[in-house]
Amino acid sequence: MTPTSAALKAALLGTALTISTVGYAQEIKIGFNGDLSASPSAQSGQAGVLGIQAAIEDINAAGGILGRKLALVVRDDLSQPPKSIQNMSDLIDNEKVVTVLGPTNSGNALAWKHIPNQKKNPSIGCIGSATDITKAAGGDNYMYRVSMVDRAQVAGLIAYAKNNPSTKNVGFLVETTGYGQGGLKDLQELGEAKGLKPVATEKFGVNDTDMTSQLNKMKAAGVDTVLVWAQGTPIGQLVRSMEKINYFPVTLTSWSSDNASFYDTAGKTLAEKPIFMRTITEDRTPKQQQLYDRLGPKLTSKSAFSFAAHCYDATMIAAAAIKQAGSTEGPKMREALENLQAPVDGIMKTYNKPFSATEHEALTASDYRWTHWKDGKLVSYSDDVVKALKPSDFTQ
Repeated sequence: MTPTSAALKAALLGTALTISTVGYAQEIKIGFNGDLSASPSAQSGQAGVLGIQAAIEDINAAGGILGRKLALVVRDDLSQPPKSIQNMSDLIDNEKVVTVLGPTNSGNALAWKHIPNQKKNPSIGCIGSATDITKAAGGDNYMYRVSMVDRAQVAGLIAYAKNNPSTKNVGFLVETTGYGQGGLKDLQELGEAKGLKPVATEKFGVNDTDMTSQLNKMKAAGVDTVLVWAQGTPIGQLVRSMEKINYFPVTLTSWSSDNASFYDTAGKTLAEKPIFMRTITEDRTPKQQQLYDRLGPKLTSKSAFSFAAHCYDATMIAAAAIKQAGSTEGPKMREALENLQAPVDGIMKTYNKPFSATEHEALTASDYRWTHWKDGKLVSYSDDVVKALKPSDFTQ
């Protein structure tokens, strides 16, 4: 962790503790449980907390909810599932938060998703994107999300590969973490459904620095388009490995290529190779730009801003549910979340009934943007293939 990120983490935690201990006697507590310091995705968690804090400031400035102020309680899960599980119980049982936002890492959400369901405490994800996070597991489902979803991204990548006339042979390349394996499952299932069969499938460790062995197998199989599911740093190592053997297939990746850890690992030139999807590019809307200007000086990674926007909106949706329910009781909040009567004006968009009893994703593929790095910035990507894609190409 850099001195800057260490200082920000201390500030985030310090602010949260101050708010939650010396604030208002009847405050409504919201929790954040995610990595702020340990994994390559920690910058995303830091940005998410900044977004939640900004939303709370705006809500409180407008008088709060139900005559009470909101307060934030933050827990760093260090990217460790056991720690993340412990944090969930602490936030819900001891801190009495009415909802938990986060986490940074998908694997942690998958490890504790049973807890919100058992304790009837809504969880609104705003960073982790694994497909199964919001899937019902029997009984009432208290898992919601305002972020990207792996399966929707995979549908987009497969649509691009399938509709690209230059694509002859496809390969799947994933990391061995829960995140990578979840992505592989989506790639295989949607690939089969769409008639896109890989001629090679390879895996690598999240800490590997040389993927030339896997790439040589791809090259030998004639792969001209590779679909990659991994975190930012290993994708950076992957494109560096491509350079070592001078093999640059069309590279379609998870949104983790938007992470500063990817850019720093790959370097300016190689960072421009992958194409991916995300929710915000440099072409920000006026509302997005306003929040960016407000939070920009505090962001350790400007590329992580989208998570600040997601978490800001998740906080606003939670507040709307509390207001409609007239209560902070979990079952009443769940009922309100699944039938919000008033639109919620967010940073990403205006949310009209973002959730239902069966749909727990507030953002869909129509909210995603094709993106790549250009001259050190995350900018919109377009070519003839992207222009020709239709909504039906993204069916899952």
